[in-house]
Amino acid sequence: MSAIPKHRRPRRRATRVLAVAAGLATVGALAASLPASAGQDQSDGASKGKHSRTVDVQLLSFNDFHGNLQPPAGSSGQVTERQADGSEKKIDAGGVEYLATSLRTARKGNPYSVTAAAGDLIGASPLLSGLFHDEPTVEAMNKLDLDVTSVGNHEFDEGAKELARMQNGGCHPKDGCFEKDRKGKGKKFKGADYPYLAANVTDEKTGKPILKPYWVWKHKGVKVGFIGVTLEGTPDIVSADGVKGLKFHDEIETVNKYAKILDKQGVKSIVTLIHEGGVPKTQTYNYDCDSPGAGDGISGPITTIAKGITPKVDALVTGHTHNAYVCTIPDPAGKPRMVTSASSFGKLYTDTTLTYDRRTKDIVRTSVKSANHVVSREQAKAPDMTSLISRWDKLAAPVANKAVGYISGDIPGRGAGVPESPLGDLISDAQLAHAKSLDPEADLALMNPGGIRSDIVFKASGSEGDGVVTYGEAFTVQPFSNTVNLVDLTGAQLVTGLKQQVSGSNEASPKILQVSEGLTYTLDMTKSGADRVVADSIKLNGKAIDPAATYRVAMNSFLAGGGDGFAELGKGTKPVVGSDDLKAFSDYLTANSSAGKPIAPPKADRITIVK
Repeated sequence: MSAIPKHRRPRRRATRVLAVAAGLATVGALAASLPASAGQDQSDGASKGKHSRTVDVQLLSFNDFHGNLQPPAGSSGQVTERQADGSEKKIDAGGVEYLATSLRTARKGNPYSVTAAAGDLIGASPLLSGLFHDEPTVEAMNKLDLDVTSVGNHEFDEGAKELARMQNGGCHPKDGCFEKDRKGKGKKFKGADYPYLAANVTDEKTGKPILKPYWVWKHKGVKVGFIGVTLEGTPDIVSADGVKGLKFHDEIETVNKYAKILDKQGVKSIVTLIHEGGVPKTQTYNYDCDSPGAGDGISGPITTIAKGITPKVDALVTGHTHNAYVCTIPDPAGKPRMVTSASSFGKLYTDTTLTYDRRTKDIVRTSVKSANHVVSREQAKAPDMTSLISRWDKLAAPVANKAVGYISGDIPGRGAGVPESPLGDLISDAQLAHAKSLDPEADLALMNPGGIRSDIVFKASGSEGDGVVTYGEAFTVQPFSNTVNLVDLTGAQLVTGLKQQVSGSNEASPKILQVSEGLTYTLDMTKSGADRVVADSIKLNGKAIDPAATYRVAMNSFLAGGGDGFAELGKGTKPVVGSDDLKAFSDYLTANSSAGKPIAPPKADRITIVK
């Protein structure tokens, strides 16, 4: 199942060398040299001088792109910048046309430059990419000259075989080829020019990684190794079909294993690309993460992981939480080590300087510098990306531009920044309505917040007009093709399910379910764990939940399978499977809105939050 990327076109960048443990049980390496870039400055020295002992390697990185080729809409397409006077400013950012310009500009004058990503480049994508199984995004990443990426949890949305197709190419097994060549035949998808790294994901039968565990970048005698891992908890947040036959291993143990292998091969400079992240103290991208002390401005899983990864690793590029930070978290030896994340959707990129010592072949840690930069929409667009978007947009237009509903104002979802979002309420109501069409006795609906991928904005995104919701916009909100399932849960199970929002695997980073109209309760965030859900406040249509009673509950197939740490919700009985969640949402918008009577943004007042 191991996939080796095919390098089908001349690269514009420095020479790349692939290295992977032969048989994945020995330290032998398989090296495949790529063509040297044409027309690029290949001179030595950077700012250190031609014959200097050290040379500066530029590491450009980003994460969680999620197929956002076009600029993300609403608050999902903004970053918050802290101003000199302490005030905050919202900046429109993102879109591959601008990301390409930003990266290409940043590379100028840096002959030793490598570009890496930390997973979730694909999956949960807007229609322009998602409709075509993310082939457009892989094509865009090739044009960006991405060198290497780790897998993220969303790379497994369609399973390991589809991920291998993203790497190796080939037309989709069911939908076929999406474009035609000059002869009118199906144009074969070429796959990624860059390697996907999955060091901690193995085949259950063979015990071997399904993709390369590491990769080595080489240029003019400089070698930097990259180890790629996703979070060990990926099976908890991906559908069962997506991870069938796979095993996900501990991040620290895996990285330490391959760092030792690289070290034995003489690769002393190592960067880990890890699809796991942290939570910053502020949402401003340019805050001081090392104030008052190193790494004090961040919490969450990545802090524990960073402190456990061997000092052989010189920097960590992270993701998953969609946050922005540049921190120095001490390694196990107590030495500061750079840990970065560049938000999501291509709104930021990170520029890190790694000072490479030619004599020791290692990075001079004390010289490592890093900063996040805004992918501003005020700069020029990259023409090749504009052309790419236009080409795929023509194929998507007949589906994407169909009007499915009308709204009277912005309905925040992913970008709401609060536990209960207006869009979450709307989606829950839509799922309950669909469930009632299957069974009039349906009582309530629950929606996982991670399944809401964007906002719905009033301003027209194209020629459809203000207030019009298109199928493409609805798809961007719910791109997973989950079904709406209906199950029986006792009142006791329902209460336990709600408590799992803030306990167990969700205690450190709560996942607050969105609820349909009629279900109300209080969430007391001054308490800890399951006690945050005030059990006697949970009511349905004004009546307290009866632990012994049976309730008919609608939820998507992901939650019905116990996803996101909601094991209790996975114990439902008497299941009925309805249509996919996108159809349920679109049908609800169509049935309950018109140009003359648009839907108003819900008040998002079903959950009372105590802080």
